[in-house]
Amino acid sequence: MKENAVICGLDEVGRGPWAGPLVACALVLKKDIRFKGLKDSKKMSPAAREKICAMLKKNAVYGLGVSIVEEVDALGLIPATNLAFTRALDEMLSKEGSRKPAFLVVDGRDKLKLPIPHRTIIKGDEKIKIIACASIMAKVTRDRLMCELALKWPKYGFDRHKGYGTGEHMRALVKNGPCELHRRTFRPVREMLHSI
Repeated sequence: MKENAVICGLDEVGRGPWAGPLVACALVLKKDIRFKGLKDSKKMSPAAREKICAMLKKNAVYGLGVSIVEEVDALGLIPATNLAFTRALDEMLSKEGSRKPAFLVVDGRDKLKLPIPHRTIIKGDEKIKIIACASIMAKVTRDRLMCELALKWPKYGFDRHKGYGTGEHMRALVKNGPCELHRRTFRPVREMLHSI
């Protein structure tokens, strides 16, 4: 690979939740900068993620891609993830100053169909800075989105658990039944729908 080749990091957030979209980020750093306390987004406090996210907005070209609940249910997790990654890449490449990456490094182990040569890396968000950066952007974006959606569906506590399978979420699901944000193919939701 050429010395100045553009390397792009990709990661997604929201594969496991019972509710809400899946959000992916494709990201290229404009220059090699150091981030104090950078690590896998799941191991950082919300405040630390927000701080690094603000720095990334100034020092990176990035795109975000979303697969909505209906796409996750209809396609399945891996194709929905692939779709979100493709949308994130398309958005990044449409931005001014963006250069087409020579190679992508992607968190995970899935077999993906992406338009640029790539490699998936298990725990890539812990091992590779550019993937960790994409992970943070995706996590901050999805968390903000779930807080917005909590205003529309206040009975479920989406602003607190972000759609993941917590005790609070299960109690809200039992009390109120599933809403439009719930993934019908995910077991707790599916079982509840079958019992109604």
